[in-house]
Amino acid sequence: MDFKSKALVLHNVKYSDTSLVVTMFTETHGRQSFMVQGVYKKKSRFPPTLFQPLTILNLELSYSNKRELQRIKEASVSIPFQSIPFDYKKATVALFLSEILYKSLREEVPNTQMFNFLENAIHFMDTTHEEIANFHLWFLLNLSKFLGFFPMNNYTPNKSIFDAVNGKFYEPALKKPLAEELEYASGLHKILDLQISDFHKLPLNHQQRNQLLSGLTEYYKIHLGHNGTIKSLPVLQALFEE
Repeated sequence: MDFKSKALVLHNVKYSDTSLVVTMFTETHGRQSFMVQGVYKKKSRFPPTLFQPLTILNLELSYSNKRELQRIKEASVSIPFQSIPFDYKKATVALFLSEILYKSLREEVPNTQMFNFLENAIHFMDTTHEEIANFHLWFLLNLSKFLGFFPMNNYTPNKSIFDAVNGKFYEPALKKPLAEELEYASGLHKILDLQISDFHKLPLNHQQRNQLLSGLTEYYKIHLGHNGTIKSLPVLQALFEE
């Protein structure tokens, strides 16, 4: 059956000399993988630049729940990128986010609210002129709303330690908790209060930002069971040095 749908490119892998297998999060059918043939031919209808991670496409697709690999009939870019491919900081953040999304979005069912969140957040990152050093932290926390493990923002001066298993803040078990634990919980609390337009206002140094990034990736592993390492993580951790 044929459908029209927007789709967010998550990942692609070369299948043959001329073909790609592209994994996307579609608006109508959730996560789907597509066989795209003839990509590297000179007169290809679907050039490989269409399938760069985080590109949002307008698709006409042929779908069957009996196939593991769906087929694309027509494809075009929904909103062309203005800066992500040309800004090395944004490109690095985009690579990391696409890897997180590829590992996290597993359901083959529509989720319009999640798709709208992803489309709006990626467009904001692409068009903002603000420093994006904190964007991936804001993104990870807010994505967790749609994945089912958004933290409870019950932080207080007394409840100043974050419980990653239960996703909430609690009172320290020790009279003198580790400074790193206190700083991590305080940072999470501050990000939880931020709107997307204000993520750049949070004053974080390189060490604090990487502490939050490490904690959030571990939080995702706990709740989603991610296996293996996130290959783009070390590159992102080295990016925003002060």
